[in-house]
Amino acid sequence: MSNEELPDGAEHAGERTAGSAKELTGRQRLIAGLWPPRVTRAQLIVAVLLFVLGLGLAIQVRSNSDNSALRGARQEDLVRILDELDDRTQRLEDEKQRLDAQRTELENSSDQAEEARKQTVEKERQLGVLAGTVAAHGPGITLTVNDPGDGVKADMLLDALQELRAAGAEAIEVNGVRVVANTYFSGDGGNVKVDDRKITAPYVFEVIGKPQDLEPALNIPGGVVQTLEKEQATVQVEQADDIVVDALRPAKQPDYARSSSP
Repeated sequence: MSNEELPDGAEHAGERTAGSAKELTGRQRLIAGLWPPRVTRAQLIVAVLLFVLGLGLAIQVRSNSDNSALRGARQEDLVRILDELDDRTQRLEDEKQRLDAQRTELENSSDQAEEARKQTVEKERQLGVLAGTVAAHGPGITLTVNDPGDGVKADMLLDALQELRAAGAEAIEVNGVRVVANTYFSGDGGNVKVDDRKITAPYVFEVIGKPQDLEPALNIPGGVVQTLEKEQATVQVEQADDIVVDALRPAKQPDYARSSSP
């Protein structure tokens, strides 16, 4: 039957069927073009490069953020910080050489037993200073913190202690309390305790160590002195040729640990 012979309704129905078939074919082509995804080698390389670039930028931003405290520092402050790091490195190198020399003496000494005894006595004296069981004296500094507004908190004094230790302090006494490895500060402004002993301002740190290392460590930009001064405290640092640290701690006998030496 020709198109002329088809009724009008049948002719329009045939057109709709053909149009639907054509539309379905187009969707199928679109889906076939999108799935499964086809990634070329060039696109994959570009994606990896972009990821690496983004990661590098993120690391750089974080690094710049971490060093923000130093970006605003003056040139002389940066030089002083660098000198302090060099001094710490030199102290570690000196300690290494000292230990190497002791080992050499033990290996070459004709009376190794006597040499070992001498070194043991010296080591005992050094450990006694660190443990606070013997008095000590030597060059160092006195750090005095006046706190008229009771704004100085325990954590600020702990930061000062840690900074002094990092700068090479060998013996420290705070308001008559000997500082040892497990010393801690607690309490708020005006009610500060060190090792559970209450201390009051002015807070006085008697510190034995190299004065040329200790004082700059407290005065670095954003460091201990600036932090305390923000709380309206006044800070005074004095160098001295002979600082006496004579507050003592009783020797504590361990309950469980025993020497493994024969």
